[in-house]
Amino acid sequence: MSQAPGIPDTPGPTHGATILGVEGLTLGRDERAFLQDADPWGFILFARNVDTPEQLRRLTADLRETVGRDAVVMTDQEGGRVQRLRAPHWTDWPAPLDSARDGADAVRLRHRLMGRELRAVGIDADAAPCLDIAGDHTHEFLKNRCFGADAATVTTMGRAAAEGLLAAGVLPIVKHMPGHGRALVDSHHQLPVLNSTLDELDASDFQPFRALADLPLGMTAHIRLTQLDDRPATASPAAIRLIRDRIGFDGLLMSDDIGMNALSGTPAERTAAAIAAGCDVVLACNLTRAELEQVAAAAGRMTSHAQTRADRALARRTPPDQVDVAGLHAELATLLG
Repeated sequence: MSQAPGIPDTPGPTHGATILGVEGLTLGRDERAFLQDADPWGFILFARNVDTPEQLRRLTADLRETVGRDAVVMTDQEGGRVQRLRAPHWTDWPAPLDSARDGADAVRLRHRLMGRELRAVGIDADAAPCLDIAGDHTHEFLKNRCFGADAATVTTMGRAAAEGLLAAGVLPIVKHMPGHGRALVDSHHQLPVLNSTLDELDASDFQPFRALADLPLGMTAHIRLTQLDDRPATASPAAIRLIRDRIGFDGLLMSDDIGMNALSGTPAERTAAAIAAGCDVVLACNLTRAELEQVAAAAGRMTSHAQTRADRALARRTPPDQVDVAGLHAELATLLG
């Protein structure tokens, strides 16, 4: 893997090269002991972890107390089908494709409000914006999660979403690099294969990621680019080099969920392949405890380069801006007519 420019090789304390899911609404003694030993860089929460705001604040605080630091806690809060925090305690947001029809100002405001809801319960990273471009044949699992059908629209809306989240003190995670929009199958179940040339992808799919390459966190796609090799991008050194060099992304790069069936092999083998390819950390969402133990062992500790990228990302995590939330809702209502 090519080294990120400007990052010195200065060894220091590093954390486990993982972001791990947890089992339920609270941490049990055994799970706490496992997490203390694994020391993941961060955590990811799902609907199984969410009940009330009070419960969620306790859980996020317990996760940080378990590892003894202000670790990142992320979730998937895109809007539409993919949002883990829902009514009655939180807002049900429109899907990105629907939100984009209201314009960039509305997208920015929605994500600012969305981010404030997340940050209020201790969640400080969101697996959004999705910078994939929707096409006529994009698989339905992804299509309405995209902001548009062309690079310019996706870039504009993706930037607005990221700005809204950052203003709320939440780190955006751009996904799915280097571009999942041409996939005809659901990578949760099988490996999408893209036969497009790199020049074709450069003229469209890569553009939003290149335009937002300054953002702190990114997620790989479990897709195979036949012009590179026969591996999923998550496990492909050539694809990771493309993300770093051709697209120019120098933030912390996490894998998509290592448990998805687009990947082959055991959890340990998938993890080792992703780390060897150049992913900084591996995301493990819905595995058993035994499988998570395999992932943590296979991932090992973050490299000094990965830790530097992680520290640089955390420096972008600021307190939410001081704002009248009711006024923001009123402004959004005005924009929506």
